[in-house]
Amino acid sequence: MTTLRLRPEGPADAGPVRRVLAAAFARPDRTTPGEVALVDELRGSAAWLPELAMVAEYGGEVVGYALLTRVHVETDRVRVPALVLGPVAVAPHRQRVGHGTAVVQAALEAATELGERLVVVLGDPAYYRRFGFTRADRMGLVSPWSGLGEPWQALVLPPEVSDAPPPPRGEVVFPPPWSRV
Repeated sequence: MTTLRLRPEGPADAGPVRRVLAAAFARPDRTTPGEVALVDELRGSAAWLPELAMVAEYGGEVVGYALLTRVHVETDRVRVPALVLGPVAVAPHRQRVGHGTAVVQAALEAATELGERLVVVLGDPAYYRRFGFTRADRMGLVSPWSGLGEPWQALVLPPEVSDAPPPPRGEVVFPPPWSRV
């Protein structure tokens, strides 16, 4: 029986990850989706956290990907580290069988183990709600995508506990590669 293996991306995975991203985000009006270039640029930036670039491997083939990279929330007094989830992709021939959910959950669990506190995402609320994401604007978080409403979402890691400080409120500042998406 073939099982799904979830693990951090390794050096040999760059090509397979590019293929998954290109297939998952393919559009007839673009030769290469912007998500491919985004991940390539993030790999070479200070925002890259290699242990939070997760692949899903099925039958020895990379079929899924979820990436968490560093962003910051600028508050009145300080700059608080946070994460952004994306891109998330699954090879078209392996979609709708749970690989996307599994690889996102693995990335979020790895972030929790590293002591990360806040994750933002821009995506389908119906999909990301299953992980606990809610509207980021209601948490006091703004970004260039705030005006989109529901797709601009955030998640506090781990789920709120009584002795944890409240999540930061302020502007989410993305690393330069994100400005080209």
